[in-house]
Amino acid sequence: MSLWVFGYGSLLWNPGFPVAEQAHGRLAGYARSFCMYSIHHRGTEEDPGLVLALDAHDEAICDGLALRAEPGTEEETLAYLRERELVSSAYLEKHVPVQLSDGRVVEAVTYIIDPNHVQHTGGLALEEQAQIIARAHGGRGPNTEYLYNTAAHLDELGIPDPELHWLTDRVKQICG
Repeated sequence: MSLWVFGYGSLLWNPGFPVAEQAHGRLAGYARSFCMYSIHHRGTEEDPGLVLALDAHDEAICDGLALRAEPGTEEETLAYLRERELVSSAYLEKHVPVQLSDGRVVEAVTYIIDPNHVQHTGGLALEEQAQIIARAHGGRGPNTEYLYNTAAHLDELGIPDPELHWLTDRVKQICG
């Protein structure tokens, strides 16, 4: 059986596993936002950064990328993703229906924020998000790099995200 993964943040530009097929995917009921404090990859416990997560919203639709793991790598891909994404238990692993651009609907693994976890931000204002992203740095590098790469890859994929554009412009102003 195929393993599909729904990417909406860093998986767009750094999947970290062999991909056999990719397609534009649409996930209903969730919104992409910087709603998770990052205490490992893009910040520290003392100075958390922010990373994207899917937050449940009934009317929302999140556009992203559906990635099918190379056949034969499903188990190791899932193990890799769990090590990467579940490092602090702020994400919940979900199997969700994703509609592909060619009309197919596939079941995909994705990672959503646990709204009861201490790393859930609870809806920070965009200006506050920009201030945090501009200064934070973690084990995988500066928080700015995460924002800029994600925004650029969404643009390349033809997926508009006005909040990420605003944040990119504002963070560049802050950073000079």
